[in-house]
Amino acid sequence: MSEYTEIIYDVADGVATITLNRPDRLNAFTTTMARELSDAYRAADADDDVRVVIVTGAGRGFCAGADLGRGGNTFNANDESRKSERADFGTIDGVPRDGGGIVTMNAAACRKPIIGAINGPAVGIGATMTLPMDIRIAAESAKFGFVFARRGLVPEAGSSWFLPRVVGISQAMEWVATGRVFPASEALAGGLVSRVVPDADLLPTARAIAAEIVENTSAVSVALSKQLLWSMLGKESPFDAHRADSKAIYELGQGADVAEGVMSFLEKRAPEFPLKASRDFTDVVPRWPSRPEDVDSAV
Repeated sequence: MSEYTEIIYDVADGVATITLNRPDRLNAFTTTMARELSDAYRAADADDDVRVVIVTGAGRGFCAGADLGRGGNTFNANDESRKSERADFGTIDGVPRDGGGIVTMNAAACRKPIIGAINGPAVGIGATMTLPMDIRIAAESAKFGFVFARRGLVPEAGSSWFLPRVVGISQAMEWVATGRVFPASEALAGGLVSRVVPDADLLPTARAIAAEIVENTSAVSVALSKQLLWSMLGKESPFDAHRADSKAIYELGQGADVAEGVMSFLEKRAPEFPLKASRDFTDVVPRWPSRPEDVDSAV
């Protein structure tokens, strides 16, 4: 996809910044945005010049949820205009794929760490799209809401898997069952975000975390660590992790990045890791999340 119309994608200093860009609609989510976000995540994953991804919103909001321009047919998959514009989304288990889930599956599959810089209202898909992000930071003015029950829906975007793992089942059920909108302070207390900062400090804070990753870590190590941590959430035993860790340490321990990491420490200098995630990533665990056979989709 050569040009984006509803997001801005910019790469500088090892960081890809994705900005949701419908500020006049509080960055309300559309089919076009779903397609562009998915493409941007895949582009970031494939680009060795990208070490970290930051996602934020233009204007005074992060994402106010789905664009409700179709009124009562907004979520009706049999609506002819919706069917035609989402034809490439395909099916899962024989039914049309949820557009939010297409975005979050692509985010989850991206091996680069994703930082959500949540700068305002993040409601509905605006909240659930952040769940596979690896680090979430909120501005003091941010608000969150899993409002689906108030619209007659259930949480989408794979959030019934992600949300309890991020915040625990009790907190997840409270937010989902009430559907209420809550402030950044409650999101912090509930574990949805790792920190809340003044609005003016949001992007500088996200960029400082990204710079620490870019300047000090191995791309392959971070990519594999992300795959290990997320994939182990569904395993039954710590021996599953022990097995995968042992394989990773066996393979990486013989490699150039580990040698450089150790020598740069001993020589008291900044590391210059030579390996690339696109070329040198090692599949000690299967790529996560694995794509099931019942998915029929071009995105």
